[in-house]
Amino acid sequence: MDRRNIRIKPGRVQSVMGFIVGIIFICIGLFAVLPAFGLFGLLWTGMAVAITVVNGMNAFGKKGVPTMEIYTEEEETHTDGQKYSIPTNTLDAKGRLEQLKSLKDAGLLTQEEYDRKRKEILRDL
Repeated sequence: MDRRNIRIKPGRVQSVMGFIVGIIFICIGLFAVLPAFGLFGLLWTGMAVAITVVNGMNAFGKKGVPTMEIYTEEEETHTDGQKYSIPTNTLDAKGRLEQLKSLKDAGLLTQEEYDRKRKEILRDL
């Protein structure tokens, strides 16, 4: 059994919103927090820049920065011949169903594969 991980980055809309909010926080940091609070303002502005850069990379870049990672142990073959995995012993049924849904929402599983694996998880209860 092969242990793999799947890295998932946020969606484009979420990243664009984070980018816009990050720019607002940078402006607040530069024009309000930095002059009034010195070192804290520097910390504030630096964190706002980091948040803005990460969200910008996810919104406008091809690769982006993953913010969630799923570790898998049991292989599941996809219709395109690639293998994807769903953990079987590391999570409770609720956690496994949530992970399964996130894989389907990310486009890694078809509806048929999702339904089949969901039935397996519910049968094992």
